[in-house]
Amino acid sequence: MTDFWWGPLVVSAAALVVVWLALVVALVVANPRGRSLSEAMRLLPDLLRLVRRLATDRELPLGVRLRLWLLLAYLALPIDLVPDFIPVLGHADDAIVVTVVLRSTARRAGSPALARHWPGTAAGFSTLCRLTGLKEP
Repeated sequence: MTDFWWGPLVVSAAALVVVWLALVVALVVANPRGRSLSEAMRLLPDLLRLVRRLATDRELPLGVRLRLWLLLAYLALPIDLVPDFIPVLGHADDAIVVTVVLRSTARRAGSPALARHWPGTAAGFSTLCRLTGLKEP
């Protein structure tokens, strides 16, 4: 009876390790043109300002603005799909949610709206367009 709980625990731990390793490999493979993680991290403040600016732009459709406000609320709340204390996976769910919302917003709002509200550098905007699949205006 005491051995019963070890099996699921070991399988769960092994699954987490495998998923963590797969994510690390995916990050290494997906790293475009040798760009570093620090370059990507420099985009974060600009992305947050962009999301806030787009969410308050009354020219955009209500559905787009509502999606952005829900994203900001999701990021502000301490409740996540995957708890943040789990290495890599804890923050991966946030990155996935942000990416999905940004891609759908970018496609709906268009690159002119993104360019109008982009607070960062031209290189940062180019990276944003590449990430969202849009062509630069």
